[in-house]
Amino acid sequence: MAPKDAAWHDRMYNNRALVPDFADHFAHWTQASVQARERLNPLLDVRYGEGPNETLDIFPAQQANAPVVIFIHGGYWRSLDKADHSFVAPALHDMGACTVVVNYALCPGTETQPVTVPDIALQMAKATAWVWRHIAEHGGDPRNISVIGHSAGGHLVAMLLACEWKKVGSDLPQGLVRKALSISGLFDLEPVRQTPFVQGDLRLTPQQVRKASPALWSRPRQGVLYTVVGGDESAEFLRHNQLIRQAWGAQTVPVCEALPGLNHFSVVTDLTRPGSRLHQLCQQLIQA
Repeated sequence: MAPKDAAWHDRMYNNRALVPDFADHFAHWTQASVQARERLNPLLDVRYGEGPNETLDIFPAQQANAPVVIFIHGGYWRSLDKADHSFVAPALHDMGACTVVVNYALCPGTETQPVTVPDIALQMAKATAWVWRHIAEHGGDPRNISVIGHSAGGHLVAMLLACEWKKVGSDLPQGLVRKALSISGLFDLEPVRQTPFVQGDLRLTPQQVRKASPALWSRPRQGVLYTVVGGDESAEFLRHNQLIRQAWGAQTVPVCEALPGLNHFSVVTDLTRPGSRLHQLCQQLIQA
C-alpha cells in the first residue's frame, strides 16, 4: 500500500480535481441563487456582528412561528460566499422553514487580521446566537432551529451541535441547537492539515486540530446529527462520514448514509430536488 504522502492527501481532498465539471455546478448554484432571491425577496446582508463577513441573509417563511434552518456553506473555510448558496432557500421555504444563510470570514484572513478554522467556528456560534435572539422578529421560532452545512459547513454544524452555549451567552439555552445535518462534512482536521493545496491557506496547527475536530470530542449530551456524503466522493470523505458515527454513536448520529451517484457538488444540489433522499432527510429533520 502506497504511503499517505502529500500527493495522496491532495488526491483525496481536492474535490475540484475529482469533479472535472465542478465549474458547471458552481454556475448552476449562481443562477439558481439569483432566481431564489428574486422569488423570495429575502432580507440581505444583516449583520450578526462587527467582524469580517459577519452577515447573513434571511428568507422568511410563509407563516409565522416557522421552524428555522441555518445553512452554512462550504469552500474549505477559505472560499465561496452565502450569495452562492441562496439556491437552497426555495426548497426549505416549500418545507415551511424560515431560512438563514450565513457568511463567515475566510482563511487565511489578512496579515493584520488572520482567520483560523476555530475563529470561524466561533463566528458560527455568534451567528446562531443572533438567530436565536432575533429570528422571532422575522417569523421564525427560536425554539426550533436546525443547522445544515455542506463540506466545511458540514464540519461547522457538528461543532454547533456540540457547542456549550452558556459559554457563548448566559441568556442562551443549553439545547439551542438540537438538530443538525452535515453534507460531506469533515470531522477530523489532522489529514486536512497534511493536505498541501488547502493547508497553505488554513495554516492549521496541531492545537487547532484538537480544538476543532468534532470526532475527537465526546458526543453531545443532546441532539441528533444526520450525516450524508455523495457515494461518488473520495474514500476519505466516505471515511469521515462513518468516522463521526463511530465517535459519537448511533444514538447521536442516527442517519449516516452515502447517497449513490452523487459527487461532492451534486450532493448538495440534491437537497433542492423533491423526492430525493437528501430532500426527504432534510424535511424529516425540520419537522422532528
